[in-house]
Amino acid sequence: MDFKEIISEIIFQALNNTEISKEEIKNYIEIPKEEEKGDYAFPCFRLAKILKQAPNMIADNLKEKIVNSNNANATSNEINGNQSIIEKVESISGYLNFFVSKAKIVENAIDKFNKQKEDYGKLDLGEGKTILVEYSSPNIAKPFHIGHLKTTIIGNSLKNIYKNCGFKTISLNHLGDYGTQFAKLIEGYKRWGKEYDLSENPIDKLSEIYKRINELCEEDEKVLEECRETFKKLEEGDEYCVNLWNEFKDLSMKEFERIYDLLNVKFDSYNGESFYSDKMQEVIDILNKNGKLTDSQGAKVVDLEDVGIKAPCIIQKANGSSIYATRDLAAILYRARTYDFDKCIYVVGEEQNLHFKQIFAVAKYLDLDEKYTNGLIHVSYGMIMLPEGKMSTRKGNFVKVEDLLDEAISKSKEIMQEKNVEDKEKVAKQVGIGAVIFEDLKESRIKNQVFDLAEALNFNGETGPYIQYMTVRTKSVLEKAEFNPNDVNINVNILTDDDSIRLIKLIEKFDKIIINSMEKNEPSILARYSIDVASAYSSFYNENKIISDDKESQNARCYLTYMTKVTLINALKLLGIEVPDKM
Repeated sequence: MDFKEIISEIIFQALNNTEISKEEIKNYIEIPKEEEKGDYAFPCFRLAKILKQAPNMIADNLKEKIVNSNNANATSNEINGNQSIIEKVESISGYLNFFVSKAKIVENAIDKFNKQKEDYGKLDLGEGKTILVEYSSPNIAKPFHIGHLKTTIIGNSLKNIYKNCGFKTISLNHLGDYGTQFAKLIEGYKRWGKEYDLSENPIDKLSEIYKRINELCEEDEKVLEECRETFKKLEEGDEYCVNLWNEFKDLSMKEFERIYDLLNVKFDSYNGESFYSDKMQEVIDILNKNGKLTDSQGAKVVDLEDVGIKAPCIIQKANGSSIYATRDLAAILYRARTYDFDKCIYVVGEEQNLHFKQIFAVAKYLDLDEKYTNGLIHVSYGMIMLPEGKMSTRKGNFVKVEDLLDEAISKSKEIMQEKNVEDKEKVAKQVGIGAVIFEDLKESRIKNQVFDLAEALNFNGETGPYIQYMTVRTKSVLEKAEFNPNDVNINVNILTDDDSIRLIKLIEKFDKIIINSMEKNEPSILARYSIDVASAYSSFYNENKIISDDKESQNARCYLTYMTKVTLINALKLLGIEVPDKM
């Protein structure tokens, strides 16, 4: 039952005006923030120009027509209702406010849930369409620090959300495994490699070498020039450089896989920048053929001033070596041909905004179908910072993700020691990892964030552990009641109190929340929704006796508990968070 559809029909009939369609009316209908203002509201400001009247007067007139014509009752008869769907209509400050029968709200939500039950929230919006999500993409031979955590967590959640909405999703880890930074590392290893034993903690040691060579490059321009020449040798296949590069890459992948296993993150492709090294010439050839390449101090660039981008996009450096923009463009060509994508989403920090504006603009000159160039999307996010400020691998000022996750699990284990939990190791991991993931996702992705582990592990705040705990509580209630959701009749009138209705309304809009999160590429919408559902269930739980001798009441309230459990589990799953059986 679509209440907005019913209300738009009532308004349309009362208006009797051909200048506005029923569909337009429906699109304008809102849900008031204040519960006392009804369940739905129509802003009559939208009609002021058409009717040439003040919104207050329009609202008053419409209310009188609706009440007098008994349109609300007529509509309810059409769908065989025993009572009015619309119980009351009010005119408030230029708004026409509608109060829907609480019993009908409950009945509608349960009917909607029952069509899917355990699959509640699954959608088929993307059938036949392919979404690529590029995320994580850490640099080889550098520690996986919390600066990489946000892209990994956001990207994994977006992949889950799109897949849940019926899209074929391909997850891409565009490893940073090419470029001058590796030449720097090779040069550093040449100088000081004998000082380091890479058989233990290799990434920490490579990071120390990288820090030292960067300091030397800042002191001596000649060393930086040597690094640039070394990268050119790497591109040309120099055996020494290639062997060292492969060794650094293998050592890095072992560390990355440990972290991905902890986060339960998987990828369909690990093709990094190096994969496209033999595919860049085609980019240069196409741009040259289309007359888009110009010389700038020996380098080859694409001028983008005509599309409002002042900085040109460098395609080839003056010494003939490539740049990551060229590799990104080669990747776009490859992905279009390989995956025939509808969207290619890049989950990369906001400091790369200009880079993506440039390559998306240049991609339009690569003779690709507009389907592909229009489907390129940069999903940016703010920085994660330490309390003392921004991190830098060059300066050695960073927090390793593995250390953070280990600490989160360890602190969770301390909390679990005080609780009657059988598999404390497993639960501590679920709670610790869930806390870190939720802390990353609960705020808008574009906001800068100071990561606070103590706050993330709080069981009483707007945190992952709080939502996990409330979900476990629903499991516990249903287990204690020995509730079977497949063998029960629900008296909807039992669930018409304010706390029940508030919870039911939230559960009913789960699919809309998922769609909103997908359309805005914003997992925080889903995270905040999870907080709201958990909080609403807490109020419902505190204000209603669920398990009782009155089996009719118990059945109704247990069913709402079951609906809550499924909704929270499915929401957390989309965020990449597991729910323990006990806590």
